[in-house]
Amino acid sequence: MDGVRPLRLLQLTDCHLLAAPDGMVKGCVTQQSLEQAIHAALDGGPAADAVLATGDLSQDGSREAYRRLRALLGALDVPVLCIPGNHDDPDVMEPELGRPPFRYCGDHALGAWRLVLLSTWDGDRGGGRLSAAELERLDQALSDSTEPHVLVVLHHHPVPCGSWLDRVGLENADEFFAVTDRCARVRGIVWGHVHQVYESHRRGVRMLGTPSTCFQFVPRVLHSDVDPDAGPAWRWLELAPDGRITTRVEWAHNATRPS
Repeated sequence: MDGVRPLRLLQLTDCHLLAAPDGMVKGCVTQQSLEQAIHAALDGGPAADAVLATGDLSQDGSREAYRRLRALLGALDVPVLCIPGNHDDPDVMEPELGRPPFRYCGDHALGAWRLVLLSTWDGDRGGGRLSAAELERLDQALSDSTEPHVLVVLHHHPVPCGSWLDRVGLENADEFFAVTDRCARVRGIVWGHVHQVYESHRRGVRMLGTPSTCFQFVPRVLHSDVDPDAGPAWRWLELAPDGRITTRVEWAHNATRPS
């Protein structure tokens, strides 16, 4: 990165890899769909400066799943910033995805931006929660960092997204926003978990939910109905030196769908 052009991030989320490379979740071979997403995302376009891997990277929390993910994303030769989702096993994930070029949670300076990666993991029960230690770490990172712009990254959604998963989002979102609202440098908050597109603004901050690299859920229904017409997806984020965020969601087969 030259410090003038935007920082280009590729967000991949909810890969749901299993110990077996041909393992399936909801009728989807998740290793195959992840490979399809990576290849389509990077086909002929500019490279990413970093990858955001925003949780539920494994469905079963297996070492084998994380090692295959490491092989796939490590081959991109850019930093891969990882956080756990509710299906992940942090005790297994961190040793496998905490070594360069991978980084597990923490906060990281990239150009004019500070990226704060949070763990909302609270066991494999669906919902998520920021522990007191994570809230304190967020507050400290926002207080201590000197970059003019901040992107906060988490797995569970802090606002309702029109999903059946709204009942298992970030349980202490009020405590989270009490911290982020104190920092005028926060420009965006991005997450996974919901397997659908979400985009809005809250107090001038971009709020971005990203669909999965495997299956998607039908929005605005009460049950976990899979959308048969929505395939693997990913999000590009361009973080400009002046604080602007340009973003789009793309789908395999080169079909960009509206939010």
